[in-house]
Amino acid sequence: MGKIAILVFLLFLGVLGFFAVENKDAVIMKIPFGDAYEIPKIALVLLSSTIGALAVLIVFFIRDTKRVIENLQYQRRQKKEARIQEFYSKALNAIMGDKEEEAREALGDILKEDPEYIDALLRLGDISLNNGKYETAFDYYKKVKDINPKNLQVLFSMETVMEKLQRYNDAFNYLEEILDLDPENLTGLYKKRSLLERKEMWDDLLSTQKAIIKLEHNEHDRQREERRMLGYKYEYARASLENGDVEKAEKAFRTMLKMDGNFVPAHLGLAEVILMKGETEEAINFLEKAYEQLRSIIIIARLEDLLINVGEPGRLIRFYKNAIAKNPQDNGLRFLLGKLYYRLEMVDDAMEMLNSIDTTVFSVPELYSLKGELYIKRSQIQKALDELKKACGIKRPFKIQYCCSNCGLKSEDWSGRCPGCTEWNTYRLDVYGSCKA
Repeated sequence: MGKIAILVFLLFLGVLGFFAVENKDAVIMKIPFGDAYEIPKIALVLLSSTIGALAVLIVFFIRDTKRVIENLQYQRRQKKEARIQEFYSKALNAIMGDKEEEAREALGDILKEDPEYIDALLRLGDISLNNGKYETAFDYYKKVKDINPKNLQVLFSMETVMEKLQRYNDAFNYLEEILDLDPENLTGLYKKRSLLERKEMWDDLLSTQKAIIKLEHNEHDRQREERRMLGYKYEYARASLENGDVEKAEKAFRTMLKMDGNFVPAHLGLAEVILMKGETEEAINFLEKAYEQLRSIIIIARLEDLLINVGEPGRLIRFYKNAIAKNPQDNGLRFLLGKLYYRLEMVDDAMEMLNSIDTTVFSVPELYSLKGELYIKRSQIQKALDELKKACGIKRPFKIQYCCSNCGLKSEDWSGRCPGCTEWNTYRLDVYGSCKA
């Protein structure tokens, strides 16, 4: 390459010499704002060529110098990124090994290299959060938010800190910020729903639940959320009823029964609405029809309380007898009727009904306890003791309890929603002793 350059240069000099022989005339060159000079034509050509070559040389020099600087900067960045990646890998390994002090040290080294390294700040925040240092965690997260205000991960983390600090309004505000950035973020909608449920803001919760159902693509998940929608409608109706807004409650309960006619809490809720409107007979008829449809012991229990309160035990007895006539093998109904007779001091009828129960398939402590009480009323002490011994031999509560068919939680009182598994329409009156442990 060097020989070619020399050859080109010699050729250039030869051509220039040839032109110098043929062009010996002089030209006048005037310097701007200065004197005029007389120079040979060949000198002018040589001067122009020299200036052009010098200009090209300067351009190439600047370009090459810039490339050298950029390469040095790139190499420096590469080395810095390699160090950061090494520290970050070390931090992750320490976190996985539950070596938090080592992890913090490695993450701190990263921040010395780059004070705005988002992943390091997030990890330090997570470590502080897991250790219950919520204020410290929040400070780390806030730095990330200052660097990148639209980072959804840090917004979720800040919302979590606010929940831990029980600053639910602030947590709600962060969720609103997330949903402003991403209205279809299901995680954000789930968290918003949870906060609305905690605050018992049922109107807003129903709107949020509709959005969740719309966004769920999996059929199983959509069905699950539709069941939850039914439960939230129940909570909305119950709250309306407690607040004295009977019309809203009635409309909601009727809507629920159109959605799912087997939803027992809606039947009981609508019966309460009818009672609050002073239409007792209609409420009784409604519960009787509900039992015919659902065969729910809980509905019978509510109907029994209602008929006793209005002074119509005879109607209740007829109801029980009709139900038993339609299903004579149902020992649970026989037991409830016998219990009613006992409640009404109808000792002989109670004893006859309880003795008609097949104890090989129906055996609960309260059955023997009731029979013992009845024998005491008849002054048959020995028989009473025998029955009470049988009751003591069964390892179950003497009083029949409500039981959640989903999680097995037992309770003395009925509720439309199980406080254990938070599912609706799962409480059953455990007359048959079939509740799972």
